[in-house]
Amino acid sequence: MKFKNYFRKSSFKKDKVSANILLEQIEIYKPKTFLEVGVFQGVTSRNVCEKLNQINKGNFSFHGIDIFEDTNADVDNLEMTTKHNKISNPLKHFIFNIVLRKNLFSKNSIYNFLKKFKNNVYLNKGFSEVELPKIEMSKIDMIFLDGGHSYRTVRNDLTIILKNIKKNKIIICDDYNQINYGVKKAVDEISKDVSDVKILNKRLARITT
Repeated sequence: MKFKNYFRKSSFKKDKVSANILLEQIEIYKPKTFLEVGVFQGVTSRNVCEKLNQINKGNFSFHGIDIFEDTNADVDNLEMTTKHNKISNPLKHFIFNIVLRKNLFSKNSIYNFLKKFKNNVYLNKGFSEVELPKIEMSKIDMIFLDGGHSYRTVRNDLTIILKNIKKNKIIICDDYNQINYGVKKAVDEISKDVSDVKILNKRLARITT
């Protein structure tokens, strides 16, 4: 399957190459339990669930962490998703905010968007530093890390993940090539503590624990 766009905002909308590489990694490693940090409007989540469902014949679990519609947060952590919490397209704004009165960033909206997989999806609302320790990391097979992009946040997320995740599991980090973020520095620093780090296409970095 190929990455599919929906009538929702997605960081992969103009980068189908990276989006399809993510799906290819899922095809290669065939995880049954997947964690996405930074759900945004759920487009990547929907594609990942479709792929997990395909390769596992419905026997999978998807966990997502995001602050969703919550904008009442401290400035440092606010970067996680609220930089996206604005519908710039006038038509989408009119349809969703005025006519339907739906917040595409809300937890309920994401659950509804993923209702096809309602028995497989578990969403945690909050900052990654609070919510990650609640995840039973020893049962997670693959992670897509796309939450806060500051060095402090990425380094902290990776530290929490690596503390309890099993060996030979996969972490895909988004935006490794963005010089204004701290993803590259954090990933490069932890390379000595993991089995392998491979840059898949500049944007995506794959960590093997």
